[in-house]
Amino acid sequence: MEPPVYPVGRRIAYLRKLKNISVNKLATTAGISQSYLRDIEIENKNPTVEIVALICQALGISLKDFFDDDSTASFQSDPLLQRIYKMNTEQRHALLRFLDTMG
Repeated sequence: MEPPVYPVGRRIAYLRKLKNISVNKLATTAGISQSYLRDIEIENKNPTVEIVALICQALGISLKDFFDDDSTASFQSDPLLQRIYKMNTEQRHALLRFLDTMG
């Protein structure tokens, strides 16, 4: 029996593009080489869970969200979630402060 195949590289590329981050910037932020990230995205390399965790941290998402198909479907179908996902940390905190004022 063969292990199930999960499109880790394609998911990373999708989330990176959704966030409008270059391969170079994501690799630098995650602390890995640009060529290694590119190899992961085109599925020439299989990253360890630790590398995926570093990439997720650089993307601002959890490992759970990364592997959760429902979360990905929400990103694809909900324009508000797409806009929130594209925000940097400061913008997210500002949005949260604004929402807190609405009670």
